[in-house]
Amino acid sequence: MVRVGDRDIYFTEAGAGPVVVLLHGGGPGASGRSNYSRNIEALAGKFRVIVPDMPGYGRSTKRVDHTDPFGDLAAAVGGLLDALGVPRAHLVGNSYGGAAALRLAMDRPEKVDRMILMGPGGVGTTRALPTKGLQSLLSYYSGTGPSREKLAQFVRDYLVYDASAVTEDIIDNRYQASLDPEVIENPPLRRPSGPGALRTVWRMDFTRDPRLGKVRHPTLVVWGAADQVNRPSGARMLADRMPDCDVYLAARTGHWVQWERAELFNDLAATFLGHSR
Repeated sequence: MVRVGDRDIYFTEAGAGPVVVLLHGGGPGASGRSNYSRNIEALAGKFRVIVPDMPGYGRSTKRVDHTDPFGDLAAAVGGLLDALGVPRAHLVGNSYGGAAALRLAMDRPEKVDRMILMGPGGVGTTRALPTKGLQSLLSYYSGTGPSREKLAQFVRDYLVYDASAVTEDIIDNRYQASLDPEVIENPPLRRPSGPGALRTVWRMDFTRDPRLGKVRHPTLVVWGAADQVNRPSGARMLADRMPDCDVYLAARTGHWVQWERAELFNDLAATFLGHSR
């Protein structure tokens, strides 16, 4: 646990070498270790792997600035690197974590080396209606409140391509983690509301930010071709705007590329992050 500003950020780490920070997604019950359970050991053979629980999740402080959530997450990640004495790191981000990584590259480019973004959030979100998967995610804590049935539907119907690979233990563990009273009272990922909602929505779409075209960090975008949470068309949007952006579209894969296609992802990540500038 490390203090970053007025929040505590929990993280685990493994391995030695260039620093790679793995940033998890924003689904209910998510955490660093659970989202990257199939990747940490493989990457730790070549890198110093740091895996935080993002603010609002796991063991970290349950508070996020909802007027600028991606900016707040980016500040937390940058602050974590500062607290650990890491001047610069590779960033690997899935969904919510991908949005945090991309925003940090805009806000504090000197802290970022290479990036891998898997189905990142905040790409073209103002240019189309939300997907069914994103609606499921955002409505988890609203209405009748959290339930195992809602959690199972989100994971099996929207998070992955092959639901048969999802065990009952995965559902149980995610469901129990989603029941933290602080999270239920103040969900970290929710629809913007209130007087500043439109400004927040606009700010959360990176394709509306002119700084996106100035992000020159070597970037690999990995997107599941069957992603039902964030549309795969977002990969093309990033490639069209970012000057050093490669794209890999994974067939028969949903939103959780690093878990569903772990061997493929680990090989891609080790190769891409192992290149020198």
